[in-house]
Order: sequence, then structure tokens, then C-alpha cells
Amino acid sequence: MNNFVRRTLTGAWIVVFVLGGFWLHPVSFFLTGLIILAGAQYEYYRMIEGTGVKVQMITGILAGVTAYTISTFVASGSISPTLYLVLIPVMLFMMAAELYRKQEKPFDSLAHTLFSILYIAVPFCLFPFSAYSHTGLDTLLPHSRTTFSPGIVVGFFILLWANDTGAYLTGMTLGRHRLMERISPKKSWEGFIGGVLLSVIIACLLSEWLGEVNTFKWIIISVLISVTGTYGDLVESMLKRSIGLKDSGKIMPGHGGFLDRFDSTVMSFPIVYLFILLFG
Repeated sequence: MNNFVRRTLTGAWIVVFVLGGFWLHPVSFFLTGLIILAGAQYEYYRMIEGTGVKVQMITGILAGVTAYTISTFVASGSISPTLYLVLIPVMLFMMAAELYRKQEKPFDSLAHTLFSILYIAVPFCLFPFSAYSHTGLDTLLPHSRTTFSPGIVVGFFILLWANDTGAYLTGMTLGRHRLMERISPKKSWEGFIGGVLLSVIIACLLSEWLGEVNTFKWIIISVLISVTGTYGDLVESMLKRSIGLKDSGKIMPGHGGFLDRFDSTVMSFPIVYLFILLFG
């Protein structure tokens, strides 16, 4: 099986898993985000450990999962935001635990353990807030929540993938001028422009169906996704290049790992959510 076919089949599975999971029901929405978050954190820690730095992997993933779970209950109105204070002793525990681990570079370990939470967990913690208390696209299965819509997240991923597809196809056929060759040799300005154009076209076509904001704002969102998503991809490429890796994992044949597939998300979604919060 050649790489294009393998990549296409895996891509189809990713679409079903992500869109199906976030769109199906509030419970599947929570579980889908949880799986992606934990998988991406695990891959980040594995990559860092490959450099000889022994991170607090279990504690770091548990902290990320805890933050995401608290965010879901806070967004749904089930608990008070003061429960976020639970994360303070968790962070302090990580610092104290490093005293007993006897690592050669304890602050490297601590820095990478905490950075994963900021880099990966915090952006995913915004997902529940974009769905609860929002109206628009309905879930595929009925639920008791009258104010829950996965429209922002579903629209975000559709536009992100449209940008990726447009950038890939345009870059392969017309790419001549490198975007940032030092970090990612294959990315081109032609590909970037192609990604923006396709994302804008899809935004125009799907804006009424997705709801939440009007067509003009979905167009702005598509441009924001194209720009910030590209930076997210470049940041992860910078990480992999600095430690000599091609992919963050192998769970998705032709696409790498969780972090490879969702590197754009962690940098792009916070900007999209902020835009909708301020101007939606």
C-alpha cells in the first residue's frame, strides 16, 4: 500500500473519530477530547524522554486530564470554577516530588512536565466552554442538555482540515517558494495561500449550517485557523527537529501520532475561541 492510499484511509478514520465523537453526544464529546489530550501529552513526554530527560509522565497526564474534566463540569454549570484551585496542590506536588527523584537535570524534567499542561491541556480545556451554553448545530443523538452545541468545534476541525488539504494539494503541485525551510522544508507560500482559499470557500458554504456566528465571521475564523494552524504545525516541527524525530508517534499510519495530527489545534483553537468570545 503506497503512502497516499495509507494516508487517505487513515485520514478518513480520523474524520470519523473526531467529527463523530465531538458531534454525537455530550458524553462522546468529553471522551473524544480526553483521548486526544491524553494521547498528545503521552507522545510529548515520550519524545522528551528520548533526549534523556525523565519527566513526571503519569503525574503530568493526570494533571491535564483533571484540568479537562474540571473544565467540562464548570462549563456545564455542574460545579463552581473554584474547583480549579485543586490544580494548585497538584502543581506544588510535582515540584516537591522532583526533590526525591534524583534526576541529573531536575528543572529540565519539571519544565517539560509543566509545559505539556500549558501547551496541550489548556487549549483542550476550552473545548467544553465552546459547546455548553451555546446553540447552533445539534448533536446527532438527543440529550438532556438544552444548551449544548458542538458547532464551534465541528466547524473548527472542518475548516482546519480544509486548510490542510488545500495547502497539501497546492503545495504539491505549485509549491516553489519555501515558507520556513529551516523548520519545515516542504511547506511553501503557494501551499499556504491554497489552504487559506479552500478554507474560506468551505466557510462560505457551511456557515449557515454551523450557525453560532454569521458567514463573515466564519470567513474571519477560517483565515485565523489558516494562520495560527500553520504556526502550530511549525512549532511542533521545531520541537521534533530539535530532538531529531520525524513523527511524534505511529498510531496513525501516514499521519504520525496524536501530536502530529493535532499540533495545529493547540495553537489555533484558543485564538478562534477568543475571537468568538469577543465578537461572536
